[in-house]
Formats: sequence, C-alpha cells, structure tokens
Amino acid sequence: MKVSGFTFIKNAVLNGYPIVEAILSVLPLVDEMIVLIGDCDDDTVGLIETINDPKIKIHHSVWDKTLRSGGRVLAVETDKAFALIDPASTWAVYIQGDEVIHEKYYPAIRKGFEQYKDNSKVQGLLFKYTHFYGTYDYVGDSRKWYHREVRVIRNDKSIHSYKDAQGFRIGKKKLNVKLIDAYIYHYGWVKSPEQMMKKSKNLGLLWRTDEEAKEMLQQPDYFDFNEFDSLAKFTDTHPIVMQKRIADKNWNVELDITKKKLSFKKRLLYYFEKKTGIRLFDFRNYKTIR
Repeated sequence: MKVSGFTFIKNAVLNGYPIVEAILSVLPLVDEMIVLIGDCDDDTVGLIETINDPKIKIHHSVWDKTLRSGGRVLAVETDKAFALIDPASTWAVYIQGDEVIHEKYYPAIRKGFEQYKDNSKVQGLLFKYTHFYGTYDYVGDSRKWYHREVRVIRNDKSIHSYKDAQGFRIGKKKLNVKLIDAYIYHYGWVKSPEQMMKKSKNLGLLWRTDEEAKEMLQQPDYFDFNEFDSLAKFTDTHPIVMQKRIADKNWNVELDITKKKLSFKKRLLYYFEKKTGIRLFDFRNYKTIR
C-alpha cells in the first residue's frame, strides 16, 4: 500500500505559517509529499527546500485572482495538489499550512490506513481538532471552532475540495468517512498581535470585495486577542516538530479564560457538550459511517 501527502502554500514567510512543521509532521506517514507553491512575494520556495527530504516533490502554481469570493481559490489549489499525487497511492493525507499532526497519533492513523484500505465504502478518515489561540497555551473550546474534519481521503479523483478547502465532496455529496482516534493541531491563530493582523489582512483579500478589502486594510496593525467567546488552557504536549518554533516565540498574551462571552442558547449548548461530549446541531461536512 502506498500513501501520498499533499498540501499547497503561498507566502509562508510573510504570513508566518508553520508549513515546514506541517510537512515534517506528515512525512513519516507517506511515501511522497506533494507541495504546491503559489506565486509568492517571499522565499517560500527556499523555505520548503530547507527540509531537504527526497519524499518532497515541489510543484508551482499561479493563483487565480478572480476566484476571491468565499476563498474559492483555496479549494482550487487543493484540487491541483491532489491531482499531482501518484495514481498508485491508496490514500492521500491532506495538511494545510497551519496544521500539524502530533507524532503520538501516527499509530492510529496507520491503523486506519490498513483497516479500511480494502473497504471502498470508506472514502476518507475523519480527525478531531485542537485549535490554538493567541499563544501555544490556549485553545478555543466553543462551538465556533469546527471540531472534526476530513484530512485523509481515498485516491479517487472524483473527490474534490469543498468551498474554501475545509473539507471534501464528490459532486454535491458528502464523503462517507470513519472517525479515527487522532487530532489535527491547528496553529493558525497563534502569532504575535502584529503578525496575526497582517495575516488577517492578507487572507481577507481572498474573501472580500474590493471595497470591503479596502476597509479592512485601514484597520489597526494590531490584533486584539481578547475578542474571544470561550477558551481553555492547553495542558498536553505539542508535537516534537513544533518545539523550536514554540521556544522562539517572542510575544506574550495573557487571556482571562474565566470569561465566557456566550449567548444564553450557546451557553446551554456549550455546557451540554462539556458534560456529555455530544455537540448538538453541529454542521457536518461529511457522513460518519459505522
């Protein structure tokens, strides 16, 4: 059985993406790693080349600026990268530029590969999520953070990336997936206040009209991390590949996690989920099969 990995990236240096760590976290699981690099304004290519691993296959792409609405260009770039993987592969591991897999989950992921490789009804593997916020010490624990998503798909080219590349579909149909006991660590909201606002402005251009983008660019160059609804302290370990980046952190954000800025309805759902582990009325971008 062969397994491929794939990702896309643009302006990783400018936006402070942990893309090197993301790729390193996938390499032990795959036989090849497709990295599709967009038309950058920085040395993202040089950054990826520093990994210097024979599994990595770098390709280049030009992003279509007309696909700005709803972040559609992100799905298009995902599909381009997926199309480049080896046809002989059974599975494809997808990772975004701000996501990392902890090494402690490798056994569960490999078990999923083996367990479902011959079951064509299983079109993907579903991961749980941990979303970090502000620093590496806080995680978002409210319903605004998606708590599960598909990050391994069968090598079936009828599968395509959906909307802004959060998940996958076949036509309009959701994938049939199996939940595995593994997490994706999402670090997209962990940056200095200045870098976070810079990234927000850059990415905002992918979703907004010219007028909306102009208005956003006029906002202060400092992100206010106090604008959260609910956070919790992170008490587990980070992936080994993240240790240097964490050690090099040069900002400090102190957040009061006792504050819960939730409406009455969201508060009820929040505490129900904490007590039962069940998330009611949640949007699911997939179909979990038993």
